[in-house]
Amino acid sequence: MPPVNETVAIAVVQLCSSQDVSLSLAQLSSVLAELKPGAVDAIFLPENFAALAAPSAHQIGLAEAEGPGFIRNFIANKAIETGAYIFAGTVPLAKRADGQMVPGQKVRAASLVFDPCGAEIARYDKQHLFDVDVQDQIGRYRESDTFEPGDAPRVVATAFGTVGLSVCYDLRFPEFFTRLTALGAEIIAVPSAFTAVTGAAHFEVLVRARAIENACFLVAACQSGGHDSGRETFGHSMVVSPWGEVLACREAGPGVFVTTLDLQDLRRVRSALPSWRRPIIVDRASV
Repeated sequence: MPPVNETVAIAVVQLCSSQDVSLSLAQLSSVLAELKPGAVDAIFLPENFAALAAPSAHQIGLAEAEGPGFIRNFIANKAIETGAYIFAGTVPLAKRADGQMVPGQKVRAASLVFDPCGAEIARYDKQHLFDVDVQDQIGRYRESDTFEPGDAPRVVATAFGTVGLSVCYDLRFPEFFTRLTALGAEIIAVPSAFTAVTGAAHFEVLVRARAIENACFLVAACQSGGHDSGRETFGHSMVVSPWGEVLACREAGPGVFVTTLDLQDLRRVRSALPSWRRPIIVDRASV
């Protein structure tokens, strides 16, 4: 689908989400109230926007999987109210995209996309799970205890271009982003909840590197601050250009910023610097 306009207005939301869905969505409502209807073409939300580190992830995932649940209906209505696409971070879903239930009391971290009419038009299930030891107050993170990994990259056609879908820890796997570019991605969404420790060390350089390598825009909506789960997240939601420039950033705290993507810049960079057109290297160990 060719872009209607050369410029795309986007809103990037940063949150400090709770384990409690009602509290998290109340915070999101307050932030989105800052946007006037029709002000932007797309809104990007962080990873786990509705419930961060919730012990009830499976119950939430069951409620959302049986049909559009409370969270998905909430986002659909916000898409209609704002007249914008919403790239809805991640939502726990106990059902795979093919309709099969996720086994073992686990869920998938599903990144959902809603169009301005409130229709759910795309889903990507996070592939790379955060099983990492971090020198912070939590210490041991094992997403695989709760989540089943997804099985395929996804892009979605919109009125302003093709958007690749990724989530947080995917940033550390450059070949994954190469696949998104090969599928036509011009903008890549990276909803995130980086820890304060790993974020301070690596987040900006990873986002900028993936943008440069793929000559595309990266939009990273993040969690920020001290959460009621005991976690501390890095924030620094940012938008990075195909040249690797940080176009906008919110360092800390819940809120939203608006910026514009110039698709002519993307075409200029891609025309001048053809290194992004590189073959996909297959990891034979995974085949």
